[in-house]
Amino acid sequence: MLPRNFFALFLLGCVTLVCTEDAEGELKIEVLFKPETCEKKSESGAMLTMHYTGTLLDGKKFDSSVDRNQPFSFQLGVGHVIKGWDEGLTDMCVGEKRKLTIPPHLGYGDAGAGDIIPPGSTLVFETELIDVGDAPPAVNVFKDIDSDQNNLLSREEVVEYIKKQMPEGEAIDQDPDKITEEIFQHEDKDRDGFISHDEFSGPKHDEL
Repeated sequence: MLPRNFFALFLLGCVTLVCTEDAEGELKIEVLFKPETCEKKSESGAMLTMHYTGTLLDGKKFDSSVDRNQPFSFQLGVGHVIKGWDEGLTDMCVGEKRKLTIPPHLGYGDAGAGDIIPPGSTLVFETELIDVGDAPPAVNVFKDIDSDQNNLLSREEVVEYIKKQMPEGEAIDQDPDKITEEIFQHEDKDRDGFISHDEFSGPKHDEL
């Protein structure tokens, strides 16, 4: 959801797992605008193209695709984004605008997100659905990262994969090594220094 591709990887199934299930608060969805005609709605598995602005409860902006004039695309309902988005952006018309108030357990939980989002933060997103596309071909991210095909992801493999996702010439405002350490903190359950196929929470089956 955040702009950089490596941060999207961080969102890819890892962050949602660290959310505390017993956290208080419910997802609040406000429809700010809805077009009179609605030929196509968002549904689980579809590719959505969105504009969004994210703020903390105190109004501090932490990200905005609008400011960059760069819409964000992702697949809905498969863990590519935080749970608050997967749940709050369903059954939405193209052109519709919603405001989502997302409690911590549906956002980044007690872990936060690097230096951008503090632990335990309630998030507010103003969103606009620009397009709904068909589901993309299934991917196997685990296989893509596992360059030596030993069914274990090393830190070096994850760092290299993250670097490959960077658009050429794009400025790096987050350290891939730091992002990798955060991923390992949440994914390496047995703390053996590797992420196994069973531990990996992102897409890992060709038949998703």
